[in-house]
Amino acid sequence: MCVIGESRLASRSLPQEGVSYEVRRYDGAKYASVSSEGRTFDQVTGELVRKLLVYIGGSNDQGEAMGTTAPVIITVYPRDDGVMSRRLVVSLRIPTNYQVSPPVPIDSAIRIEDRPGMTVYSLQFGGFAGETEYRAEASRLTKTLGETAPFQRKQYFCCTYDPPMKPYGRRNEVWFLQEEP
Repeated sequence: MCVIGESRLASRSLPQEGVSYEVRRYDGAKYASVSSEGRTFDQVTGELVRKLLVYIGGSNDQGEAMGTTAPVIITVYPRDDGVMSRRLVVSLRIPTNYQVSPPVPIDSAIRIEDRPGMTVYSLQFGGFAGETEYRAEASRLTKTLGETAPFQRKQYFCCTYDPPMKPYGRRNEVWFLQEEP
């Protein structure tokens, strides 16, 4: 599994809260994405991740198994009360060797997106993560950053680096997209 390229810019923590987060910069790249509306995070994420894994495993116009990348990135859109809306986008970065010309997915629900570079505030945590855990960690990161931090509040990213069958030592993150000056 290839972890997407990242450039760590800084690591910060608030000692009184015991919460550490990182600020990272990711270069622009192509991603395979699939979206859903109407079902909850926990109801649909596994299905959408499987669709992307089938695509990178060879269900594409070239029949090419591309290898996997990490993390799986799930874009969520919280309501004002913090609950996730029933709209989300699950994405995987296209492996480096296929960035110039990614194979076309057989599944028409999968689209290839060109995403610009981004800077994120990242908070890491372990365990098996579902909507409840991601919401709790997003709340912790929001409190840690405070009201004046320049990040987008209409969406955030839930990331996992591990396959579902990994029983322990799991790595998950919540990313807030930093507002660019």
